[in-house]
Amino acid sequence: AKEQGIPVGPGRGSGAGSMVMANYVYNVAPKDGTAFGIFARNIPLISVLGGNSAVKYDARKYTWLGSMSSYEEDAYLMWVRKDAKAKSLDEARRLGGPEIILGGTSEGSTDTDVAMLMRKTIGLNFRIVSGYPGSNGLNVAIERNEIEGRFIGLSAVASTQPGWMKPDSNMRPLLQFARATRLAQFPDVPTARELAKDEVSRQLIELAEIPYILSRPLVGPPGIPADRAKALQKAFLDMTKDKEFLADAEKLRIDISPVGADEALDMLDRLAKAPEDLKEEIRKLQSSGN
Repeated sequence: AKEQGIPVGPGRGSGAGSMVMANYVYNVAPKDGTAFGIFARNIPLISVLGGNSAVKYDARKYTWLGSMSSYEEDAYLMWVRKDAKAKSLDEARRLGGPEIILGGTSEGSTDTDVAMLMRKTIGLNFRIVSGYPGSNGLNVAIERNEIEGRFIGLSAVASTQPGWMKPDSNMRPLLQFARATRLAQFPDVPTARELAKDEVSRQLIELAEIPYILSRPLVGPPGIPADRAKALQKAFLDMTKDKEFLADAEKLRIDISPVGADEALDMLDRLAKAPEDLKEEIRKLQSSGN
């Protein structure tokens, strides 16, 4: 990719590997149906928002196969230690109330961006400590009480930290993001949409949640012949119904709630057609520091 003038370094908050893959598949990969890839959920959003010089792709022009997970049975939760200074979400949102000390992997990462969005839209008081080397590093930091909590997907908790979900755990979920409604498993934990300070805040939340409905996007390069593209799209949806595939996903506790190619493109169009002032707010949140 570098030899063909395609940036291989990450844009801010893009995730290095995902940005490399997105640029490669769009510009270099063969267009005969033999090459496709999966990237981070925020990669389409970065393209639609614009303004990132590392982006050399148009997310709406890929040959979309779909997404394996629409977060139908998942949520991006804020988990916090029970001994944190803020004893409730209401307390953490009160003007002048105690901050929740959250951890992040880097500036511009999903955990940081969502926290920034929550500050603007629901008034969450927090301080974020960035620079931890991945998800496991954040979990260890929580155990050591270096930080009080983090944002993380429920499926990831189920597969890597199942102890958090036990009644005697020192961890508790305080907020659900990427959900229109509360998960039945957490009926007392509010969604971000419920807590939005005003209508503009609610719209910002909904806009930022769209990538989660495309949580595991799978695409091929633009220009794949129509018959091959159709075959790949059918094969993708057939795969998500395969008994062996579903059994493996269940063992890994990965949510399989597929989104087809047409629905994925409809969501990207919705992002693209969002009011420019809302898109600008998302850009500002992604470029803001801690």
